[in-house]
Amino acid sequence: MQHRYFICDVFTEKRFGGNPLAVLPDARGISDAQMQRVAREFNFSETTFVLPPENGGTRRVRIFTPTAEIPFAGHPNVGTAFALATAGELGEVVDGKRVEVVFEEKAGPVPVGIERRNGRIWCELKAPERISTGKTASAGMIAAAVSLQPEDVVSTNHPPQVASVGLPFTFAELRDRGALERARTRMDGVDALAAAGINPDVFVYVRSRDEFDVRARMFAPVDGVPEDPATGSANCALAGLLAKLDPRPSGELRWRIAQGVEMGRPSVLEARARKENGEVVDVRIGGASVMVSEGTIEVD
Repeated sequence: MQHRYFICDVFTEKRFGGNPLAVLPDARGISDAQMQRVAREFNFSETTFVLPPENGGTRRVRIFTPTAEIPFAGHPNVGTAFALATAGELGEVVDGKRVEVVFEEKAGPVPVGIERRNGRIWCELKAPERISTGKTASAGMIAAAVSLQPEDVVSTNHPPQVASVGLPFTFAELRDRGALERARTRMDGVDALAAAGINPDVFVYVRSRDEFDVRARMFAPVDGVPEDPATGSANCALAGLLAKLDPRPSGELRWRIAQGVEMGRPSVLEARARKENGEVVDVRIGGASVMVSEGTIEVD
């Protein structure tokens, strides 16, 4: 059976930048096993399958990496909203009017706002969960997983730590951009994290003093993603983590984040978090996308 698909680049305004995503806008009739095979065929970090809603949302969305289905991810939500809006399936998106949709996912309902900015469709998701933190790792463990030295890892602001707003990652701050650029996956170090019960998807970042507030990279080789050019769910969790650490008890905090630069797919992500009485109550991530191609795929 033939199914229509779109390929778009997410968190970028230029084709062949950002994070590529395949979207099947009508996945009715595709089994779980077939979805996994299709995701493996596209071999992007994620592929989405759009279905009719079951619980009052706008659409139900299932997200697959090349190796497994996952409950939530950032760029698949932003890209799926963009693809559906571009195809005219979410109503007209005009200047000055924000379209709000809700995607039903395994992690829960994911609200996404869609608007036009400078003539382009721009989408922003709200994380399905509040920021939560988990196990910590030593600087040496993180360094071993990304081919750095322990002194390259900064632990003064927070220890290397698992955090999540719907999908967990292990976060570590690095001392400078040079360390960020030198980072490379080392599988024995990644395996050691997993053996210690620490999430092996490693997100490393530096606080930047240029046109960006943060520069980041994310490695998830266990999930079939050696490096991801733009990880919305991880950057959303980072915003929640940074907001949690910020001493201000209330207000909105914002970050402009660069990712994918070192792998030749520069991406721009805009994160924001809101605090009330010392608690992080709302975390969002947004960005632009561009359409690359569309076609049909045989699924049998």
